[in-house]
Amino acid sequence: MKALVLVDLQNDFMPGGALAVSDGNLVVPVANAVQPFFDFVVATEDWHPADHSSFAANHPGREVGEVIEIDRISQILWPVHCVRNSMGAGLVSTLVKDRIRKTFYKGTDRSIDSYSTFYDNGHRQATGLGDYLRDGGVDHVYLLGLATDYCVKFSALDARSLGFRTTLIRDGCRGVELNTGDVDRAIAEMSEKGVELVSSDALMADGSVAE
Repeated sequence: MKALVLVDLQNDFMPGGALAVSDGNLVVPVANAVQPFFDFVVATEDWHPADHSSFAANHPGREVGEVIEIDRISQILWPVHCVRNSMGAGLVSTLVKDRIRKTFYKGTDRSIDSYSTFYDNGHRQATGLGDYLRDGGVDHVYLLGLATDYCVKFSALDARSLGFRTTLIRDGCRGVELNTGDVDRAIAEMSEKGVELVSSDALMADGSVAE
């Protein structure tokens, strides 16, 4: 069975949000268009405590974009974003949600970030998504969302490492691009690790996608 994973389509990642991804809003129509082609749809959300270690504001003297080490793990410092139960953490209102079976929360431990929808950045604790997909008979994961060069990339790489056939819906993603070329490098890395690429148009033209 094929499953669609909607990665972090949250208000804070949309234009005007606390950690806005350029043109991030343009992935929402793609998400809405492809959902009916899947029988199995899940969503993920960053769900941080206010004192999360990834927030530059929680490290006096540090600035957004700096890289520090926390418990032997490299950490980029971000603006305060997706604080649990805040409006910014909510799924964007224009996203169709009635097909979403379950939402998985990540980045809930203040001491470690979680880009991947499957594990924290140290692979110390799983979110439960992998087991949920397997228990549902899923063997092929399609991903779209935000951001290509962080949460989408690490989710796709973890899906592959867990043995799922993995496909990225390319036009359903946008990147942060802290450094020029980050998105292209992320796409190349995913492709090298066996992640397949597809456009939403091609996916919807394939009548077998939901099988």
